[in-house]
Formats: sequence, C-alpha cells, structure tokens
Amino acid sequence: MAAGDADAMAAFVRRHQSRVYGLALSVVGDSAVAEEVAQEAFVRAWRHAGNYDPRRARATTWLLTITRNVAIDVVRVRRELAMEPVVVAEMMIASRDDSERVADADRITTALRELPREQAVAVLLSVHFGLTAQEISDRQEIPLGTAKTRIRTGLSRLRTMLEVSHG
Repeated sequence: MAAGDADAMAAFVRRHQSRVYGLALSVVGDSAVAEEVAQEAFVRAWRHAGNYDPRRARATTWLLTITRNVAIDVVRVRRELAMEPVVVAEMMIASRDDSERVADADRITTALRELPREQAVAVLLSVHFGLTAQEISDRQEIPLGTAKTRIRTGLSRLRTMLEVSHG
C-alpha cells in the first residue's frame, strides 16, 4: 500500500471497512457522516501509508486511531456549527423592530468583512449554505483540516466580534 499499490489498498479497505465504519458511527452517531469519516480515514491511511511503522502499532490500531481522530474532528466542528447558526439567527430575529433587525444584519456583515477572506468564505459556506467541511475542502481544493480550521477559527472570531459589539 505504501508503494501506491491500488490492489493492496482495496484489500486493506475490504479487511477493515466494517470496523472503521463501526467506530466512526459510534463517535458521530449518524450513518451518512460515519461513511464520510470512514472514507476520509482510508484516504489519510493511503496518503500516509509510508509513515506507518509496524513496530509502533498493528495496522488495525493505526487505522482505528486515524478514524477516531477524524471522527472527533467532525464532531467538534458539527457541535460548533450546530450552536453558532442558532446564535446568529436569534440575534437577527430577536429584535421586533425592523430597523433593529437591519442593524443586527449590518453588524454581522461588518464582522464578516473584518475576518480574513478565507475564514469568512468558509463560515458563510458552512453556516449559510450548509456545506460540510469536506464539501468546502472539495470545492476550494484545500485539505480537509484547513477547511475545518478556517470554519472553527472564523466562527470563534465572529462570535468574539459580535459579543464585543453587542455587549
């Protein structure tokens, strides 16, 4: 597999797919997301097969560690995304007066403009358009970890800016 042998990778996937999917499902709790996690774990294993050291761990242990890390990252991002859009939406609709709603929307727009462009785009794609980190990664042709970091950092900065300007 480390030499780029596609047949070896296919055999590796067949051998481990049920355990990888099972672990992913137990962490993320959603079958569609678990499938994405499993796929990403195998992609990472394929990409980093040359770094695998059989003296440190069995291949199964190494792969399940990769799976667990991917699943935890997904849960972390999903948790942040699940809370943040609600906070933003509530801020936008909390005002009964239309002029206040417009002011809130302006505050959010201004805060988004203050973010680095990559983070603002990632936040909008995620929160407004509902794209997953994997979909953002694919569309922008960036590593999955980079997409997750942009979303997480952008949301954190946005929350801080909105709390400061609102409070």
